[in-house]
Amino acid sequence: MRAATATESAATKSAESATNGARPASVESLVAEIKNQLGEEWPARIYGERVLAMRTRSHAVPPAARSAPVEVLHTLLGIELKVGRRRISCPDLATARYLSVFARAGVSSVAVPYDITKISRVADELESAWQRMLLLAEHLTRGRAATFRSRVRSAAAREAAREIEEAGAGTPVPQFNQNTRQRPQRI
Repeated sequence: MRAATATESAATKSAESATNGARPASVESLVAEIKNQLGEEWPARIYGERVLAMRTRSHAVPPAARSAPVEVLHTLLGIELKVGRRRISCPDLATARYLSVFARAGVSSVAVPYDITKISRVADELESAWQRMLLLAEHLTRGRAATFRSRVRSAAAREAAREIEEAGAGTPVPQFNQNTRQRPQRI
C-alpha cells in the first residue's frame, strides 16, 4: 500500500512540474521551444517568407570557421565582408550586413534581394531575429552548465542554417518581366 501511494505522489509531482514550466531536459526540445517562441521572427522563416518571395539573385558566402570572426570593414576600396581570412567585396553596407548573418550561420549560398532598397530592412530583421534567437537560448538555459548552454546555442544556429539551406538560394540571375511593346518592323 505504501509503495503504491509513493508512486502516485511521485507521478503527481512530475505532472505538476511539467505543467509549472519545468526546464526541458534535451537540447532538441529547447531548440523546438526557441523556434516556437520566436514564431514569425525565426530567421529561417523570415528568409523563406520575406526574402524568397522577392525577386532575388543567388550569392555564394564563404562559411565562417568555428571561431572565425565575421566583420564588416570600411576600406578605401569600399565595403568588404571579412569572414575569417577571406574578404568579399560588397556593393553597400546593407548587403554586407545581410550576408554577415548568413556567414555567421555557416550557410554557403543565399538569395540576395535584387531591389537594393529592400536589403536594409531585411538585414535589420534578420540581424535582430538572429540576436533574439541567441538571447532566448541564453534565457532558457539560465542556471545550467556552460557547456549545455553552448550546445543549445549552436544547435539552434545549426537548425536555422539547415532550414535556410533547404529553402535554397534562388536563381543565379533574377527573372525579368519582359512585357515591353515591340516596334513593328519597317519594310
